[in-house]
Amino acid sequence: MDHTIDIEQELASLLVETLHLEGVAANQIDPVAPLFGEGLGLDSLDMLELSMAIEQKYGIKLRSDDPDNRTIFASLRSLGQYVQKNGRA
Repeated sequence: MDHTIDIEQELASLLVETLHLEGVAANQIDPVAPLFGEGLGLDSLDMLELSMAIEQKYGIKLRSDDPDNRTIFASLRSLGQYVQKNGRA
């Protein structure tokens, strides 16, 4: 299986568990759908919680004032690519 797909599935599960998304299964999250706004409807507090979970699991420090956050958190796919590029194996 493609490592990118593995990361996306891990992140989808982490997202559902961390944010207690009721009625959303990790395998139902479209990897290219927006995470914020009209997509999953996440907000800045959700981003903070997810950032902390990603830091704990992958060792990646995501800062709230990072100008690239909008791009990093645009979708599950973009978040997965960022984690794959910057995280520990």
